[in-house]
Amino acid sequence: MYQKMHILSPLVAPREFFFIRYSRQIHSSTWVLVDVSYDFITQLQDSVPTRSWRFPSGCIIQDISNGKSTVTWIEHVQVNDKLSTHRLYRDFVCGSQAYGAKRWISTLQRMCERFAFSNGLIATPTNELEGVIESLEGKRNVMNLSQRMVTSFFEVLCMSDKLDFPNPSEYQNSGVCVALRKSDGPHQPDGFIVGAATSLWLPFSKEHLFNFFQDEKRRAQWDVLSNGNPVIPVAHISTGTHPGNRISVIQPFVPKENKMLVLQESSIDSLGAAIIYAPMDLKALLSAVKGDDATKIPILPSGFVISTDGRASRGSNGASTSSNTGSGGSLLTVAFQIFICRSQLTTQLNMESVATVHTLISSTVKKIKAALDYHD
Repeated sequence: MYQKMHILSPLVAPREFFFIRYSRQIHSSTWVLVDVSYDFITQLQDSVPTRSWRFPSGCIIQDISNGKSTVTWIEHVQVNDKLSTHRLYRDFVCGSQAYGAKRWISTLQRMCERFAFSNGLIATPTNELEGVIESLEGKRNVMNLSQRMVTSFFEVLCMSDKLDFPNPSEYQNSGVCVALRKSDGPHQPDGFIVGAATSLWLPFSKEHLFNFFQDEKRRAQWDVLSNGNPVIPVAHISTGTHPGNRISVIQPFVPKENKMLVLQESSIDSLGAAIIYAPMDLKALLSAVKGDDATKIPILPSGFVISTDGRASRGSNGASTSSNTGSGGSLLTVAFQIFICRSQLTTQLNMESVATVHTLISSTVKKIKAALDYHD
């Protein structure tokens, strides 16, 4: 099998693995899944040697009845990417927070929790939908639409189609990565899309940044869609026990435009957080609420990914304790996408679009710093 693992920042190259996977039920209530690297490279011509090697790693799943399981995860890898890792993320990556066993367990817990809320296995407050989404099918439909939005956003952050600029110093030296792609699938607008992303360090905890982006009263301080005006919360769907784990439907103030809403999903766990959103046509969202097929609704997400910087949590033995968690700063990745055109892309339009999205992301970062009263 082949696997490419990404940190959710364009500044960090992915880790690539060729491996063999073995799974087995070793007891009536116990399963084991193990991956181990295999040297397929010698059998492939023109292949670049991988810097990542996985010794036997994987998980043990034990059924403890009552619909629950105990999962033990082991990661045992050898990598050679310390020097190639961007300085912003070096502590985070080398401290095992990026790819370690705790990351897998944390992600698995969030996925299971979200699944339980999606299927009504955990009761949610009856007043959170504000009478907008009345049926369980409509709720599940909106959650599936939001999940597709999140998945699309994460795929964009791999930035596999980076542009080569004739004047690279104008954009590349600014720390903003830009990618251009042609989209012709049913899940995104048909045409050319330009995306941009940048990562930066901020002297705030991940909880502080997450609460800032979650605060609908402060959204006008950074969101261009709000035009500097307060937004109106329409409905919320809980996706976890933490109050910040939720899907929101938001109505921004757009002059002469009352047919646009914003679909947003926010999520936080012990290692990081994400706030992902996309403008959406009112008619399309209402069809999803009614339970209609939402798989073909085009969606173009933007958003933020927040991670701890890895500095405060690295002790002399690499251990993480509750006493130092939350101190230090955070790493923030900001990513935007804009639709360019449906017709043939010209060089002038290409560069104009790149300049537009670069200005958008740069101005948003400045607004965020100003709102947080941070001046570097």
